[in-house]
Amino acid sequence: MSLPQFRLLRPRTLPEALSYLAKHAGNLRILAGGTDLLPSMRQKLFEPEYVLDVRHISELRGIENRPNEGVMIGSLTSLSEIEHSDLLRRQYPVLAQAASTVASPVIRNMGTIGGNICLDTRCLWYNQSLQWRKACGFCIKKDGDLCHVAPGGSKCWAAFSGDTPPALLCLNAEIEIAGPSGTRRISLREFYTGIGDNYRRLHPDELLTRVFLPAATAGYNGAYRKLRVRGSIDYPLAGVAVALRRSNGHVAEARVALTAVNPAPVLVKGATEFLAGKIVDEQVAETVGDLAARTAKPLTTSALTPEYRRQMIRVFTKRVVLAAAQSIATTQS
Repeated sequence: MSLPQFRLLRPRTLPEALSYLAKHAGNLRILAGGTDLLPSMRQKLFEPEYVLDVRHISELRGIENRPNEGVMIGSLTSLSEIEHSDLLRRQYPVLAQAASTVASPVIRNMGTIGGNICLDTRCLWYNQSLQWRKACGFCIKKDGDLCHVAPGGSKCWAAFSGDTPPALLCLNAEIEIAGPSGTRRISLREFYTGIGDNYRRLHPDELLTRVFLPAATAGYNGAYRKLRVRGSIDYPLAGVAVALRRSNGHVAEARVALTAVNPAPVLVKGATEFLAGKIVDEQVAETVGDLAARTAKPLTTSALTPEYRRQMIRVFTKRVVLAAAQSIATTQS
């Protein structure tokens, strides 16, 4: 499949990029790594008149340690750099681990943290060729008014399938968004809407510029596990991240987050409160797995059944909670 025709814009500075966004908002797509955008354009999911290549904006790259504040990551920082960063592996291991599971090394070299946060939602009925979608009568997310996943419903249930956002949710990360009126900083949790066809709070003339990891969650142990058909390349069909801190053998604070089973990455309801003060063992981890399974809302958005994906959320949650607790115990011994 060939790419549709478009005009390529290549700004060298952030103000220049924002001027292009203001001028062509609504008829433009942003190219960072291109690992998701270009395949989608070949499938005719996006046919913008302009593509804004932001890869040459150097100020949006890099990992900066800010004493007493935490860590700032430029949105164009590659997933490989995050995966191999000694600082992140030491202070925010769940993020480095999640980045290491994205697709293949080649994709991680190209893909960016900003792109992974802004990843388009996916569905078995949406991520197909134009001919395939036309034969099915299209869907709510693109060109139609029918949801094949939930017939009769008016909501799009396409699943968010990024690997790093659940880890970032566990770390209470914030993001910076630049636009015509300046910059705004919000928690990552506020960025997602939970609606598959309008999944993020980012205006057409805005650009995600930076990610902030707070000092308060530095040193939290964490783990990430994902379900996928192939051990490399594939998006997650279910994913779980956990970050926790212990004090005197008990959990002082913990967060568990899911991806690929809802239209947005989500924190597991009740997990933080349940784990507080607990000594992690098999039974405790299993209960958190049950909480995660209740939070997950997988539908027929992938080739695997919703029942299987929900069960794997339960299994993976138990494993990541035990892994994070065991990692702490090993570090402290």
